[in-house]
This record gives sequence, structure tokens and C-alpha cells, in this order.
Amino acid sequence: MTDTEKTAGQESAPPAGGPEAIKAIPVRHYGRYVSALIAIALLVAIIYAFGQGKINWHAVPDYFFDHRIMTGVSKTLLLTVLSMLIGIVGGVVLAVMRLSKNPVTSSIAWFYIWFFRGTPVLVQLFLWFNLGLVFEYINLMPFYKDYWSNFMTPLLTALLGLGLNEAAYMAEICRAGLLAVDEGQTEAAHALGMSHGKTLRRIIIPQAMRVIVPPTGNEVINMLKTTSLVAAVQYPELFRYAQDIGQNSGAPVEMYFLAAAWYLIMTSVLSVGQYYIERYYARGSSRSLPPTPWQKVRSHLTTFSSRKVTA
Repeated sequence: MTDTEKTAGQESAPPAGGPEAIKAIPVRHYGRYVSALIAIALLVAIIYAFGQGKINWHAVPDYFFDHRIMTGVSKTLLLTVLSMLIGIVGGVVLAVMRLSKNPVTSSIAWFYIWFFRGTPVLVQLFLWFNLGLVFEYINLMPFYKDYWSNFMTPLLTALLGLGLNEAAYMAEICRAGLLAVDEGQTEAAHALGMSHGKTLRRIIIPQAMRVIVPPTGNEVINMLKTTSLVAAVQYPELFRYAQDIGQNSGAPVEMYFLAAAWYLIMTSVLSVGQYYIERYYARGSSRSLPPTPWQKVRSHLTTFSSRKVTA
């Protein structure tokens, strides 16, 4: 054996006592501690300011489950569901029209989206409510005939104003989802003899849902909050009832906080539903789904209990 081989063998041999343990010293992030202290101090200051303010906080729990507030909550949810149904159906139709090779239907869809996305929802609500200046009465021949003021009720005004406006946004969401599906899917379906409509229903739309669902969930939550605008056209929902109770009880600001609390509760519930719907449609795109919040809590509890037993 040569000297070189001996030297290599000596270098590769581990020391008799084993490798020396590495002492890992964590890096101290002082900036995190400072920012956390500042955030806590600001939170305490805000809570103290609200506690010292001239607000009758006892009025909030007194009216929290008032029958008028609960009626407003139910009407807000009903208006949200119906408006989103109009928006989703209209959005799908407009998205298909935008992607159509027919220039007339494509132009009509483009103009609709341009107009409704370019004007505020509140302005659209007032326009629908006051169209009686243009159409004195509505005439559907043998089915229905009445004055516009009698036909355009506050509920119908709210549904048209919110639903048709939402359709413009849902059209762009649906169009983005349809365009996200590879064109090869459509070509393969047509090669198998499937019609364009059947290809959309069976192939394109199910795959596009993974892209469509997350922003649609955001639109539902946004619609829930936007329903507060219909108080301007005399439709009684949560915000309208809260205003009326505040004026009659002499606690208007307290009722605004009450309404905000109910909106937070409803949006939180919808956020949980959105999470699980997104998780459902993500099954085909990711091999292992991320754990749910409940699964994370269970894993942390299991880890804590195992450490306790070991100790």
C-alpha cells in the first residue's frame, strides 16, 4: 500500500470518540420582538380608547337578538343568495357569449360588462328605482300590465341592481376559468364527436371550477356586505333595521357596531364554507391536500400529549 493510500485511509476514518455534536445557536430576531410589542401596545390603546368612549355598549347585547335584527339577518342572507344566483347564471351566459366567435353576441357581452363594471352599484340601484321616468308602465301583453312604480318594488330593485351588476364580474371570473382549461381538452372532446354544448358541460366547466370557485367565494362574501346599499332604495335588511332601531332608541352608533358584528359572523361562516368547497375542487390538482384547521388542532394536541408522556 502506498503512502497516498495510507493517508486517504487515515483521513476517511472517523475519530474514536465519534463526530463532535454541532451546537446550533438560533438567530435572534429582535425586530420581531419590537414589532410584536408595538402591535400589542397599539391594540391595547385602541381597546382602551373604545372603552373610555361615550358609547353605551350595553345596548349592543340588548338588541343583538331583537326580532327586527333577526328579520334583517334573514333578509340579508336571502338577498345575497338570490342576487348571487342571478349573477352566477348571468355570468356563465355572458362568459360563453364573450368567447363566442359570433361578433354580435361577443360585442353585446363586452358592452354589458363594460357598462355594469364601470358604474357604481348605488347608482345602478337608483337608476332601476327611477326608470319610471322613462317607462311609465310595463306591458307584458296578456301576462302582466302595471305602472312602473308598482312593478319596481324595493326587493326587485335590489335584486336587479345587485344581481345584474354581479353578473358582469362573474362573467370575467367564468371566462378566466374557461380559458384556463387546455385547448387540447376541447379538441379531444370534439374528436370523440361531442357537441360544443356537451363539451362545455362535461369537460370544460368541471375543470374550470377549480379556478372559478375561489374568486366566486370572495364575490359571495362581498355581495353579503354590498346588500347594505339597498337601504337607500327602502328595502329593509340588516343595516336598515339597525338604522331604524338606532334612531328610535337613541343609540345609532351602537347599532352600527351591532350590524358590524352580525356581518362579521355571517362572513366568517361563509369563509369556512368557501374553504371546504375550494378543498373539494382541489382534489384533482394536488396529490395531498393540506390539513384542515381541525386536523391541525388534533395534530398539535397529539404532539403535546406525546411530549408530556415522554417527559
